[in-house]
Amino acid sequence: MSPTPIRSYSYRWVVLLAFMAVIFVNQILWITFASVTGPAAAFYGVSDLAIAALALSFMVVYIFVSIPASWVIDTYGLRVGIGIGAVLTGVFGLLRGLGGDSYTTVLIAQIGIAAAQPFLLNAITAVAARWFPLGERATASGLATLSMYAGQVTALALTPFLMLATSIPAVLLIYGVAAVIGALIFLIFARERPPTPASAAGADERALVFDGIKLALRQRDFLLTLLIFFIGLGVFNGVVTWIEDIVRPRGFTPIQAGLVGALLVGGGVLGALILPALSDRYRRRVPFIVLALAASTVGLAGITFAGQYGWLLAGAAVMGFFLLAAGPIGFQYGAEVAYPAPEGTTNGLLLMIGQVSGILFILAMDLFKDPATGSMTPALLALIGLMVVGVLLSTRLRESKMITGA
Repeated sequence: MSPTPIRSYSYRWVVLLAFMAVIFVNQILWITFASVTGPAAAFYGVSDLAIAALALSFMVVYIFVSIPASWVIDTYGLRVGIGIGAVLTGVFGLLRGLGGDSYTTVLIAQIGIAAAQPFLLNAITAVAARWFPLGERATASGLATLSMYAGQVTALALTPFLMLATSIPAVLLIYGVAAVIGALIFLIFARERPPTPASAAGADERALVFDGIKLALRQRDFLLTLLIFFIGLGVFNGVVTWIEDIVRPRGFTPIQAGLVGALLVGGGVLGALILPALSDRYRRRVPFIVLALAASTVGLAGITFAGQYGWLLAGAAVMGFFLLAAGPIGFQYGAEVAYPAPEGTTNGLLLMIGQVSGILFILAMDLFKDPATGSMTPALLALIGLMVVGVLLSTRLRESKMITGA
């Protein structure tokens, strides 16, 4: 019997774009209130912490839903797994818009949207593996990750303007309609798999999900990758969450802080376009992970010590470009070194450890803030030290045999 031909179909880009659409709107819904915390707290009659809890709920829910979501993706396929995330995003996004004048309704809907996130993000490497040849997978993962960052930047930049032009409930309804559209795009255009495989026979055969967890956690390089993600995602979540508190003691305004945060994430959009593509081109993962972590540590130092606004923006751009670009490369590397563990499982484990560290780092940074001046410099210095540890750990990674032997 002749072997099944290997072919890359142009429809792979349609599937990827449909997948990116629902991720994009899900991330808008996540960080909707980040740039309007004060006005939102006043509108609902709650504290700033209660508004922050709307975003923090995503991290908490992720911890509990991640493994079940990965099991669904790896057991029932992309259409079912991502489809659940798309439906949850559309339904609860619209519910949040329709009940946008009630904080309780918004919180309940936000938890429903948060439950959708693992079904989407845990499938990034699975979509790349199912539809793309090995030499394009980091690029595909990078583009999917880019849609995350684009959604975050859109929410940070657009929400204040929409709120000034309309009202908070109207903004939530606009985003709710967008969520329904994004969900429909995926459900209409996504397909489970191409007619013929995109890679060599057996390259995408994976273990069962719980066996895959055991396999992944026995792999030295995957465990190192988990530690690196624990540090990198924790640092990013901590800095983005407290960016206004970080720059306020230096005399910068909330508007300036918002621009720093937007540039931090916006730099990641550009980085996710460039570094994963270079990783695919040169068929190497480790050098780009090391470079990204080292350069983002320099950017974090700029954020920590910059007294002039221009240098602060430069530090945010460098940190965002390299640290967020390391994500899709790390996801693909983790899937390769943990083979035959399922992509959804490895992706979910890496993201879950990042959510755990994000919660810990956010709380620790607030705890170690200088009570007299409000300065977060001591906490930032600790983060720089952790990033240096991450760089050292990355130098111990070994290139995956899957990419070098392709």
